[in-house]
Amino acid sequence: MPLRMILVRHASTPWTRERRLQGARDIALSPEGRAQAEAVGRLLADRPLDAVYASPLARTIETARAIAAGHGQEVRIHPAFADMSFGQWEGLTPHEIEARDPEEYRLWTTEPHRAAVPGGDSLGAVRERLVAGLSELRAAHRGQTVVLVGHGVPSRILILEALGLGLDRLWSVALSATSVSELEFRDDWAALHRMNTLVHLDGLPIAR
Repeated sequence: MPLRMILVRHASTPWTRERRLQGARDIALSPEGRAQAEAVGRLLADRPLDAVYASPLARTIETARAIAAGHGQEVRIHPAFADMSFGQWEGLTPHEIEARDPEEYRLWTTEPHRAAVPGGDSLGAVRERLVAGLSELRAAHRGQTVVLVGHGVPSRILILEALGLGLDRLWSVALSATSVSELEFRDDWAALHRMNTLVHLDGLPIAR
């Protein structure tokens, strides 16, 4: 029995617009982000959902609550889907990171599977916990549809898993704030049904 996963990247925070790496920092949504969260809640209001999950951080939980409220559900927190820790890069913009650690930043932007983020996670470690979390969801929700509100890098990794692609292809996947993607996981194959849908944000500012 398949698991249908509606994968939502969290709505915008003040750092999203500034392109600051958030990682393990617990940054709340901006007013713009709250409007985005309400919009994705409206988009999914008529979609039958069996559960709504989020990572343990405020920006995902608040986005998930806007979805769960329309279904009379509580948000389920799952630590496996937390954002990648960016260690010493958290709070910095790409330009600041490049000036500080030019070689590691070059690797991160060209060969992310080889990059060693100072004081942060490796992509391999993030993938390992995500795959474990995905296995738990597949066992608990066979034949069901769940929403998972997550983060940019972990969400990209889950899409790569569905497509059978490696971590070296991380930047082949584009995901904007509050984007909606849809995955189907069966015992013998997986499929990507849509990716980075933003139609629900028509008329609202979009943070890439």
